[in-house]
Amino acid sequence: MADNNDPVFQIQRVYMKEASLEQPNSPAILLEQEQPSVDIQLGVEAQQAAEGMFEVSVSATVTTKIKDRTVFLVEVKQAGIFEIRNLPAEQMQAVMGIACPQIVYPYLRSNVADVITRAGFPPVHLAEINFQAMYEQQQAEQQQAGGASRIITNA
Repeated sequence: MADNNDPVFQIQRVYMKEASLEQPNSPAILLEQEQPSVDIQLGVEAQQAAEGMFEVSVSATVTTKIKDRTVFLVEVKQAGIFEIRNLPAEQMQAVMGIACPQIVYPYLRSNVADVITRAGFPPVHLAEINFQAMYEQQQAEQQQAGGASRIITNA
């Protein structure tokens, strides 16, 4: 039987929170033969949803351009609700900054590739991310800057 003070970490739900696709220069840009440049921005956010429940979301913005003209812009935010209880504060931040994004990220990768493919383009596959290294870098930057509690990062 579990003690009420035992640490708890459970996935309650993983879901796509937002998805958008823009092709502002279609159809003319689709006739271009030049290879587009691809820019990918990633972000992680965590917030309390209820007592012992936290929403952690990972977002990706994929922008492809030919010269200065946008071919497509895709934004997807994938989120998860996690029950996290009875953890020390320093472990809590690490769980929300490392473990939760690692669970949510594969869903984000799949949804980004799917949206781009459904738009008629070859899929863009997001690279694997080392969330522990990203978290440690962010913690070092926060210590230098005076520290904020929200987790946001660009990769």
